[in-house]
Amino acid sequence: METINFGKEYLSEIEDEIPATRKCLERIPESLYDWKPHEKSMNMGYLALLVAEIPKWVTFTIEKSEIDLATYPQFKPGTTANLVKHFDENIEGVRRALRGLSDEALTETFFLKNNGQVLYSAPKKENIRSSINHWVHHRGQLTVYMRLNNIAVPSIYGPSADEKGF
Repeated sequence: METINFGKEYLSEIEDEIPATRKCLERIPESLYDWKPHEKSMNMGYLALLVAEIPKWVTFTIEKSEIDLATYPQFKPGTTANLVKHFDENIEGVRRALRGLSDEALTETFFLKNNGQVLYSAPKKENIRSSINHWVHHRGQLTVYMRLNNIAVPSIYGPSADEKGF
């Protein structure tokens, strides 16, 4: 019976999501970074940054075993080109981290903190899976923002109204 290497499985899942995610980020104009569909919603620029950043969360989970919200480096993209470059850098980081990940390391604990206070903890395996799901969720949210602003939505898991092919 073949054993599953979860690092490779997570990497495969992330690789599948990269092309469509990158296409979404490339299409977000700086002129709409402050736009939001409702007063309680996050603005499009922050949402796009979140989509670009979540792969870095996985890298921090693996390499640092924690994210402290008080000290986590905050990136300010300024331009769409910088946002996409940041995404690409985060993808390279997560690729590197996942390639070297052992299944044993996945049993270690990840901590989400704020100024040293633990807000959440879970095995790294659980946090990585949750982060990937969180990433895909926010990309879906971003596509709704795109549609509401007449920005072409790329094909993701099948054709979109704007792109008929895969």
